[in-house]
Amino acid sequence: TCGCLVGSAYCSFKRWRFLAVNRARYQIIRVLDLTPCQKWPNRKLMRLAPFSIFILFITGKGQKIVSRTSSQGPTSWHGTTILAVRKGDKVVVAGDGQVSIGDTVVKGKATKVRRFPKGDVVAGFAGATADALTLFERLEAKLEQHPGQLTRAAVELAKDWRTDRFLRRLEAMMIVADAKVSLVLTGNGDVLEPDHGVIGIGSGGNYALAAARALMDTDYDALEIATRAMAIASEICVYTNNNLTIEEIAI
Repeated sequence: TCGCLVGSAYCSFKRWRFLAVNRARYQIIRVLDLTPCQKWPNRKLMRLAPFSIFILFITGKGQKIVSRTSSQGPTSWHGTTILAVRKGDKVVVAGDGQVSIGDTVVKGKATKVRRFPKGDVVAGFAGATADALTLFERLEAKLEQHPGQLTRAAVELAKDWRTDRFLRRLEAMMIVADAKVSLVLTGNGDVLEPDHGVIGIGSGGNYALAAARALMDTDYDALEIATRAMAIASEICVYTNNNLTIEEIAI
């Protein structure tokens, strides 16, 4: 009788371990986006599967599943239309004030456009607020190293953004402008200057960009173009409102 009980307990343990390992294996396949035919080379390694999942998230390998669920879940943050217009004797950077979580508007007068302390550079961001503030600080430090050279400072920031293990997890885009140049910075290491003096980023960026491009041939100045284009974007994009923050730089 004792032998039967021990044998039954051992079989139950073996079955439980088999189910646990396969459940963990399925989680790892989900994290790594593997096909079912791609198996682990070492069977003993599968016994450490739960610990392996933890290591994957610590090292950032599991970030794709986190970003996928965070972007589709009810707590995802939407928002931001940032527009930069360069025409005549001034450059204008405008941003709306709406911040949304899922389908709920939580703030309508957020400030997404800021002037750097020296006053000669203006930046607007689209993305997570904490990430954008981190990039503001990094760009300010680069400008202190390369005063009056916005392009070089932006390139140095883009290098760090792309290669630094911490910075490359930041989810934000930036428009920066001074009297000489207007640039858009992305997390992919891109530093782009527009051909027509207009840049648009964010959820309603394309609408504002199209409207501003259409108004560039009129007699409106940069401020009027930016204001009218943002008004059009706010009427089309549900994540954009007409509470604008506008900064100007004389050329």
